Amino acid sequence: MSKAIQFDQISTFQQHFDEDAHTRVNQRAVMKNGILASSENQSAKIANTPVFSVDLKTGAVTNQKKSGRCWMFAALNTLRHDMQERLNLKEFELSQNHTFFWDKFEKANYFYENILKTADKPLTCRKVAFLLQTPQQDGGQWDMVVSVIQKYGVVPKSVMPETHASSNSQELNNYLNKKLRKDAIRLRQLVAEGADDEQIQTEKNQMLEAVYHLLVIALGTPPAQFDFSWRDADGTYHFEEALTPVAFYDTFVGKKLDDYVSIINAPTEDKPFNHVYTVDMLGNVVDGKEVRHLNLPIETFKELAVSQLQSGESVWFGCDVGQSSTRDTGIMALDAFSPDETLGTDFAMTKAERLDYGESMMTHAMVLTGVDLVHDAPVKWQVENSWGDKVGNKGFFVMSDDWMSEYTYQVVIHKKFLADDLLKVLEEDDVIVLKPWDPMGALA
Repeated sequence: MSKAIQFDQISTFQQHFDEDAHTRVNQRAVMKNGILASSENQSAKIANTPVFSVDLKTGAVTNQKKSGRCWMFAALNTLRHDMQERLNLKEFELSQNHTFFWDKFEKANYFYENILKTADKPLTCRKVAFLLQTPQQDGGQWDMVVSVIQKYGVVPKSVMPETHASSNSQELNNYLNKKLRKDAIRLRQLVAEGADDEQIQTEKNQMLEAVYHLLVIALGTPPAQFDFSWRDADGTYHFEEALTPVAFYDTFVGKKLDDYVSIINAPTEDKPFNHVYTVDMLGNVVDGKEVRHLNLPIETFKELAVSQLQSGESVWFGCDVGQSSTRDTGIMALDAFSPDETLGTDFAMTKAERLDYGESMMTHAMVLTGVDLVHDAPVKWQVENSWGDKVGNKGFFVMSDDWMSEYTYQVVIHKKFLADDLLKVLEEDDVIVLKPWDPMGALA
């Protein structure tokens, strides 16, 4: 039987508080400075110095500014690292706005198709409600950026630079989602009225044209063809003309993206290790690359990341960056803060419990560019962020190995680093489909 809070309970609670001098000290500190500032541990910074036994030189960090494009920034950064070295470039960026444009456009079509697939369901159906809650957003996953790049290629940032809306995307998302929700009304109405496929596709095409115009106004016109000139680090001038975005990718980047696999660590009962998972209604490009995750134990997860770094290649990864990390000093460590001591409350949960109960999920994607190995075991990792050079160590963060175990959920690894038994798992047809709202469907 439930019981209401009684006033004598409150009196007892206050009496216990008043009797604890340590708690009163914490009260003064938190009321003046806030919870995190009062709980920060300098020892975490000392233990996580930015020195690594494997340290890839990748150039200056990028800046996604006020947008949720970390996943595509991280992906494009992994691509530019090899490109910079091959072309002997000091600094270079691929256009994030170009990828952003086509992702938005494709997400609109993906939304329309899902609305049509669920048009016979009531608005109270959880899937329909899930679609309408956020028709599209900035976030995404590795396989989604692969779909965009394979279809539309990439271009240098100089060819399609940033705009106000790409760097500060809130207004664009607001109006694009208004447009998509309004279109959802019409699409569901057409299905309810028994409209044939030709009529539905005609109206959907009109909707897509309006979305295209909206995006061109906000983000600029994506180039169909362009010239590319550059001067390398030795001062030599180079010029290529009449390139398409796909031809530019094939010529200057050239990575076979299908050779890369999303590896996750989700130690929950509903996701046994050594199985492949996908997520219902998760994607952007219709008929594009399906989002797939191979779930592995954290030890194997880390071994694969170390192997790729030792080969000289950086690693795209997804994590819950807001957990126990300092933005200014760039420290990601379990002891970065001690809020349990400051607030006198036990916040401890296992990784599986945090996933199952909504306490944690992948929220941000970055790039691993180094690792510090002691006796062949990782103790800390170097992280290239996309928040500009005013945070961390000129934009680079340090992640303790314990933090990686608890709050890192995904790495993208080349197939050549996987053992034969894992490659066989990837080839199996029994892919397990997760619900749209599963935490492994979270968008970075």
